[in-house]
Amino acid sequence: MDSLEAALHQHFGWSEFRSGQRPVVEAVLEGRDALAVLPTGGGKSLCYQLPALVRQGLVVVISPLVALMEDQVLQLQRRGIAAACLHAGLDAARRQQALTHLRDESLRLLYLAPERLQGEATQRMLELHADSGRLVALAVDEAHCISAWGHDFRPDYRRLGLIRRLCPGVPMLALSATAAPRVRADIIRLLSLRS
Repeated sequence: MDSLEAALHQHFGWSEFRSGQRPVVEAVLEGRDALAVLPTGGGKSLCYQLPALVRQGLVVVISPLVALMEDQVLQLQRRGIAAACLHAGLDAARRQQALTHLRDESLRLLYLAPERLQGEATQRMLELHADSGRLVALAVDEAHCISAWGHDFRPDYRRLGLIRRLCPGVPMLALSATAAPRVRADIIRLLSLRS
């Protein structure tokens, strides 16, 4: 069992990667951008969760659905993994707890709606973590939402290229279950994915 498989087993209890997961995890850990198109239930979340745990740093996940964020945070917390989400419907106590964990650098995964990236405080937090080398990766879940050709087009996803400028050396991972060739090309172009 190599070190990645050991980490997979330690944190998630699985003895092997699902098809397509390992090359994506390796790309992120090597500091390269990646576009992962894996089927629903194919384990896309693990592709950004495991690098956060291996590197003991923060991965910021952009997600379009509050219910999806809440579900992932709950599942991670049940495994003892420090995760939080910030969205408009969050109560003050949970918001404060998330910010405290961000400041003390114990948070491994932070889920944000794309709209939150427009705020100055969020942008400063990203820059600070990137500058200190604590930001492992930026993950854009449901990345097809960035494309006018995708079935869930969200205008705020169009602005995600901004975080590339805020965090120039941080790898970006785009994930989708459904991305036709034209949508994939759009994702790569609009997020400025490299290599």
